[in-house]
Amino acid sequence: MTYLRIPGLVSIVITNYNKSAFLINCLDGILRQTYPNWEVILVDDASTDDSLTQVENWLNDNRQQLAERTFITLPLPRNIGYAGAMTAGLYLAKGELIAVHDSDDISHHERLERQVSFLQSRPDIELVGTNYEVFEHNQMDLRSKAGWIRYGDQIRKVYASGGHCVCHGTIMLRGGLFDHIGGHTRRIEGAEDYEFIARALSAKSLNIENMPDILYYYRKHPNQRSRQYFGKERLKRNEK
Repeated sequence: MTYLRIPGLVSIVITNYNKSAFLINCLDGILRQTYPNWEVILVDDASTDDSLTQVENWLNDNRQQLAERTFITLPLPRNIGYAGAMTAGLYLAKGELIAVHDSDDISHHERLERQVSFLQSRPDIELVGTNYEVFEHNQMDLRSKAGWIRYGDQIRKVYASGGHCVCHGTIMLRGGLFDHIGGHTRRIEGAEDYEFIARALSAKSLNIENMPDILYYYRKHPNQRSRQYFGKERLKRNEK
């Protein structure tokens, strides 16, 4: 099946569940992007905090800067989990390229521009992640570089052995990849990001790469989703 996608447009898919304390930082980071051609699809997974109010206020405050952009807020009527929310956002994405973003993290202001440039120069690559830095809650001035990201041929080897070496929140993929393999599984709760990338690698030997550039800032906080499934060991790995 052939899908119509808008050339040059980057669709930024953000999923959110009760992250109102961090959501404005995330949205401000997107507004500062140097790449001009983007839309946002924010899927709220039936948050019980004031996330939707925060988004509404932010949209009103930035109405002029957003005048010519598409910003879709999709409030789900019930909580369906990360995979379902992410896939709902991916289905709404119209862009030639799709960027994933976690609502408690922040993107470098050149993230989109650099990833778009990379994919334009590498037609053989379907999905690209980046390196990133970890910071504790609101201490952005105290950041540490992730040490578990891998590059080139090492990526396929790591996933073949059951490992993980692409930070899901940093990825940008061609819309055609989603059209080909679909969204995130709901059968493996807590490892949806791993399964999606492993499936992308196995689908007709599609190629994936990581950029060494620090283009994403990963926030550590007590309520982050990864702590529910992997505890301290995975979070420590992010700092190595």
